Amino acid sequence: MKIVLIQHHGFLNGSGGTEKICCFLANNFYTNGHQVEIATNQDISGKPMFYLNRNISVVNIFNGLTIQKKLVDIFNYEGKNPFHWVYYKLKKKYSKFYNKVLLKKYDGFEGLFKFNLEERSKVWKVYIDDCKPDIIITMSVGSLLEITYKQAIAVPILNSVNGRPDYDFTDLLWYRSSVEMDLLFNSYKNLAGIQVLFESYKKYLPSTFNGIAQTIPNPVIQLDNSTIVNHSLEKEKYTIINIASLNSSCKQQHIAILIFSKIANKYPNWNMVFWGVGNDLEILESQVRDLNLTERVFFKGFTNEPIEKLKEADLFIFPSKYEGFPLALTEAMSVGLPCLGFETCSGVNELIINNTNGFLAKSDEEMLNQLENLISNRHIRAKIGLSAHESVKQYSETNVLKQWTDFIQQFQ
Repeated sequence: MKIVLIQHHGFLNGSGGTEKICCFLANNFYTNGHQVEIATNQDISGKPMFYLNRNISVVNIFNGLTIQKKLVDIFNYEGKNPFHWVYYKLKKKYSKFYNKVLLKKYDGFEGLFKFNLEERSKVWKVYIDDCKPDIIITMSVGSLLEITYKQAIAVPILNSVNGRPDYDFTDLLWYRSSVEMDLLFNSYKNLAGIQVLFESYKKYLPSTFNGIAQTIPNPVIQLDNSTIVNHSLEKEKYTIINIASLNSSCKQQHIAILIFSKIANKYPNWNMVFWGVGNDLEILESQVRDLNLTERVFFKGFTNEPIEKLKEADLFIFPSKYEGFPLALTEAMSVGLPCLGFETCSGVNELIINNTNGFLAKSDEEMLNQLENLISNRHIRAKIGLSAHESVKQYSETNVLKQWTDFIQQFQ
């Protein structure tokens, strides 16, 4: 069977959970005897950031000839050079005029959005007709919309959901126009099946979905009990770790820093370490400087060895606002780290059972108390860490792959 996984944007050079799961599925489908291809449409050069079998093709269908009408950026000159001022003033007037004409031609922002989407969708249709897959797996509803907008796809399409389903077609997390939300909402009717991460997530599927919904979690690396973190060891320095993209609106590292600042002087042998990259690095570094924590809080950048970094730590703090099935959290649990998260965070509140395999806080203040409790008591760290390690055994790669294999067999 030929399987094509489509992640229309973000796959090349992407180091997030979606890219990781895409590579996991591709590798294992290939190992099970399927012909596998990954397709994207990105105006960049790059490569997968996670291991991918060399026999799996990665096809970037980007075509510079595809018509895409874009608004011109408006630039405000703030310098003092009078010649530059005149130049940018004229350029700004032209840009405004160009944008006004373009929006009028395509009946506003929504019309422009639909025009560009249709042009990209035509390119996807050519690729799919030429590729002739037996099954398509889209890695997001955005990818589903890209390939099905005004296009009839005869191949069964499955969607892999990497968050709570309603986050994908609403404006709960970020701005989406009413037109975009309507298009995403209606694209679900093109699905033969959908994978959700937790059983409770099925209630968030839209009414337009009429296919088969299957609960399949993300895979979690499994460690032998003898290789997990040993909390009985005495250390000169202990580490509170966070691994995530540096994105304050979602991952909320600024909350972890603020909480730590309130007890840092009380526990001088504890430091905080962040692994990950993102647009908010400078903002977070500025916060650390303002709180005089430059010798206690460190930003280490991207790592392709998260398990090894987690093994070097003593507890995991994860103050995210929302998640799907957070891989970094489950990996921290797998290595035996006690974990802290917020009770209101989707995904986190599915994986952590409060006071059993981790702690769920109702507020920043409660997370501070939980953090201090773990810092001051190695026995609690060991007990909670071991419970966390045991609780994620159900998410082994073997179990997850079997569920995926059973799922796709329904559409052969």
